Amino acid sequence: MRLVNHEHHAMDLRTTPVHLGLGSRAKPVEGFAWDPEVLQAYSAAVAADGAEGRMVATFDGDGLGDHEECHPAGDELVVCLSGSVTVTRDVDGLPDRVPLGPGEATINPAGVWHVVDMEGPTSILAITATLGTDHRPRTDTRPTDRVGTPSPEEAL
Repeated sequence: MRLVNHEHHAMDLRTTPVHLGLGSRAKPVEGFAWDPEVLQAYSAAVAADGAEGRMVATFDGDGLGDHEECHPAGDELVVCLSGSVTVTRDVDGLPDRVPLGPGEATINPAGVWHVVDMEGPTSILAITATLGTDHRPRTDTRPTDRVGTPSPEEAL
């Protein structure tokens, strides 16, 4: 993994995210992978940017997210590029669901746990404050249409 100072050709944000840092710098992250060693190397390489550093990446997928994440250092912008996605945030122990279609976006506030579910083939763009990002196993197995306490019939 290395940060590149100047990129002279098209980049695929699915495999080469871009780090936005202090001084309005934008540096492609070559050799990036969602692997603990690479993530540690990335964190070390951008540590001087602190809470102002951001990662810009796109993700393609289909199905339920397998983990929740939280970005304590700053907000995250999630943009649906194609398909349909639901972003579910844990707000005081209750799910706050935001459905998105192409061109729609939502902001996950700093420190709020969230999960992304893609409904059919979907592509999203995320601009994420990466400092201190944490992951945990998903706490629910499938989203539901209801929020809050189930009715007596549903509780059976």
